[in-house]
Amino acid sequence: MIDEEIYSLEVERTPAKARLDAWLHDQFPEWSRSMIRRWIEAGAIRVDDQTTKPSHSLRVGQKVIIIPPPPSTMDLTPEPMELQILFEDEALLVLNKSPGCVVHPAAGHATGTLVHGVLHHCGGTLSGIGGVARPGVVHRLDQDTSGCLVMAKTDRAHQGLAEQFAQRSIHKQYLAIACGVPKCSEGRIDAPIARHPNNRKTMAIVDHGRHAVTDYRTLQSFGAHASYLSLNLHTGRTHQIRVHLKHLGHPVFGDEVYGSKATHRLSSAIGHSPPRQQLHAWKLGFTHPITGEPIEHVAAPPEDFQVTLESLAESSQIAVQALRP
Repeated sequence: MIDEEIYSLEVERTPAKARLDAWLHDQFPEWSRSMIRRWIEAGAIRVDDQTTKPSHSLRVGQKVIIIPPPPSTMDLTPEPMELQILFEDEALLVLNKSPGCVVHPAAGHATGTLVHGVLHHCGGTLSGIGGVARPGVVHRLDQDTSGCLVMAKTDRAHQGLAEQFAQRSIHKQYLAIACGVPKCSEGRIDAPIARHPNNRKTMAIVDHGRHAVTDYRTLQSFGAHASYLSLNLHTGRTHQIRVHLKHLGHPVFGDEVYGSKATHRLSSAIGHSPPRQQLHAWKLGFTHPITGEPIEHVAAPPEDFQVTLESLAESSQIAVQALRP
């Protein structure tokens, strides 16, 4: 699922703690106060699109935008890489990210990321707003999620795209193969997401979590074994689709974090084990940040996704040709 690194929060009522750093620590208790202060001082946290101080007193109606900065110790030497480019101009490019590809450098992934490949393609320059290790990165996809991703070449394009993500005006449509079949053929999952209270590496449905909304529609069911779903994201929380489908009782097939038991049962039933979570960012639509023109691109699912569909279709005696979104 889209895992965006941009947070947009509005102060909806007079805060008990009016200081910006204290208020943010209440919103994100997993973030330390010292880290929040560093981000504010670095300009990664803005109030009403203005840089400010940790001691800034918040007022009702103010908007806080956060673009978490990355570690600054990564070596970003451009690396040649085969890229599936769907659209490119002077300001941005839209790619079909391959499964298994990490978007930007992080712990354990110092080289070989999409950023390294795009830097090589673009002659070593991208927008600098994302920080030293994340040039051009406006949003992310999980390592094992494939599909549409937009990257900014210029700071102006980056700012314009970041605003659209923060305002939730980006259209994001995903395809997923889920374990089992939802009772309702379509519906909305409206459930708040936060870090799991006992496992900080995963996310969970938590009462005090951040607002998260996903619409789903069943494109095809394969008996009672599995379903092919189209999903629209209205928010962009970490692991949103994966967590929401687990909450629905139908986790993504191949998701060993949120659906390992269901995945193993389905694999045994159909005689096929997917190499990764079967989740694909199929369509991405936005307004071009420079020209104002509407942009929409579709990324064809990769081979492993198609093979899984064919395995399910064969086990259910359904024509594969009927499985296009």
